[in-house]
Amino acid sequence: MKRLSCACYLVFPLGLLVHSAYADDKAANTDQLIAQADRPMYSQPESLADPVAVTPQSTTAEHHVLPIWGDAARAKGYDLPLPFGVGMSYMNMRQNIDVDSISFSGLSLPLPSGGAHAIPGDMFNIAVGNTREKSETETLRLDTWLFPFLNVYVVVGYTDGSSVSQVSVDADPAKYTCPRKGKKAGCHLDTAIASAVHAMNQSGKLQNIDFQLDFKGMTYGAGFTLAGGYKNWFTAVDTNYTRTNFDILDGKISALTVTPRVGYRFDTPGNETLHLAPGHLSLWVGTMYQDVQQEFRGNLSDLQMPTELVNLINLVNQDDQGKFDVKQHLKSPWNVLIGTQYEVSKNFNILAEVGFSERNSFFISGEYRF
Repeated sequence: MKRLSCACYLVFPLGLLVHSAYADDKAANTDQLIAQADRPMYSQPESLADPVAVTPQSTTAEHHVLPIWGDAARAKGYDLPLPFGVGMSYMNMRQNIDVDSISFSGLSLPLPSGGAHAIPGDMFNIAVGNTREKSETETLRLDTWLFPFLNVYVVVGYTDGSSVSQVSVDADPAKYTCPRKGKKAGCHLDTAIASAVHAMNQSGKLQNIDFQLDFKGMTYGAGFTLAGGYKNWFTAVDTNYTRTNFDILDGKISALTVTPRVGYRFDTPGNETLHLAPGHLSLWVGTMYQDVQQEFRGNLSDLQMPTELVNLINLVNQDDQGKFDVKQHLKSPWNVLIGTQYEVSKNFNILAEVGFSERNSFFISGEYRF
């Protein structure tokens, strides 16, 4: 049987602090953090809020409560993104998973005389081969620049996915041999069940079964991004924590994601035909690390069993008390990212990012800032 991995990769902001030519003469005279950044990168691929560099005359006309120290940064010639943002995003992800163990509990076999015989939890030996998971996640993100170098945000989203594994089920009748003297309650019945399962495995009926697990649920979380830069170069490190409530599991799945990025921002000319003002195009490379909760529990009756296992599970789970417990780990917690963002205007930008290596992903978002 197989378990799922949370799609909690979904949030990693960015934004960017651009320095005007006027500021180049003054930046060396300040030891504050805002003078060491060329313009913070906003954090989740939902917005790299890349505003156009301003002239010294325009910096004095802007005033916002946020970000804190924002007016001081503008007075030195820094171009800050608008303080608030609302973004919508879509993430499509594929990754390999190694399943370490699967165990069952709460199984029993009804007796003709009444009552039920409890099945030992270690009777079924379940081997899992290659497991590939895919998921799609839509996310709404709200953020604000608390400081010129710090963006904080909250997210809520919905994940729909599935995984496919190859599983084999076996049992060892020798573990339940009855003693010659004395009585061991139920040993003959355990031996009979284990022998039947082992025979089915040897015949091939319980080998290399394609097991598909479908899951969906709500995801919510929060995070922050530290960002800075020099001239048109920028760097950002995003950290977020999310929890997902999947429909087939007991409890919620938690995930910690850390995503460092480094990139460069280009000026783009306007286009009168398309009514586009001059803007900015940002390109970056990065890497993403995920630490996802790796143990999952739930009811066997919530799983869509393959045909080869339906009769067996139904026989020993007639009272619907059967539970599964899966332990696993990601094939690799790291992958490589390449992304780009186009700032259509100071208020709107679009972003796309792809991930590859052990984890393949595609991310696209649009963001409105105000």
